[in-house]
Amino acid sequence: MSALSTTLLAFSMSTDAFAASLSKGACLNAPRFTCALKTGLLFGVVEACAPVIGWLLGLGASQVIQDWDHWVIFTLLLLLGGRMIYAGLRPASDDDRVPISNGSTKWWLIIATAITTSLDAMAVGIGLAFMSVNIWIAALAIGAATTLMATIGIMVGHRMGSALGQRAEIIGGLILAGIGCITLYQHLTEPALF
Repeated sequence: MSALSTTLLAFSMSTDAFAASLSKGACLNAPRFTCALKTGLLFGVVEACAPVIGWLLGLGASQVIQDWDHWVIFTLLLLLGGRMIYAGLRPASDDDRVPISNGSTKWWLIIATAITTSLDAMAVGIGLAFMSVNIWIAALAIGAATTLMATIGIMVGHRMGSALGQRAEIIGGLILAGIGCITLYQHLTEPALF
């Protein structure tokens, strides 16, 4: 996986957290940077751990389905991308706008949101087990991108609202689906080694 693919993957994985952070930031009058950074770091750590867990789960299966692993990667990324696009096209509900105050942050709620938004990264980690990828670099990139995007989301959410987050999810979904299509194309067009 190239540096560009890793970067695109990292930022596409951060769009769920960005959308959630924008929604949370939209509920705040003037969020403090320290609160936004703590939230971003929490999202980033959870999002960095998720692909490693998925990768470990996928390692066991990678030897069994080695001949058609490109179809697994393609299907996983296409389904995840499609889900993200669907979520981005769906109208925002009141459930997406749970208030977080600067004084009494509901950390249990932020942790639950971080875990929920990281499930996609776990599924991507399963797909990465079938590719020649340094999982530690990929996980670090995903965590760093998520920390950055979630922090920005909290800080600008009160000005821009959650509409921007929905567009970001659509873009992230398109990127994931695109990576899946490129992976499938590369595997189907590479010359046979026999």
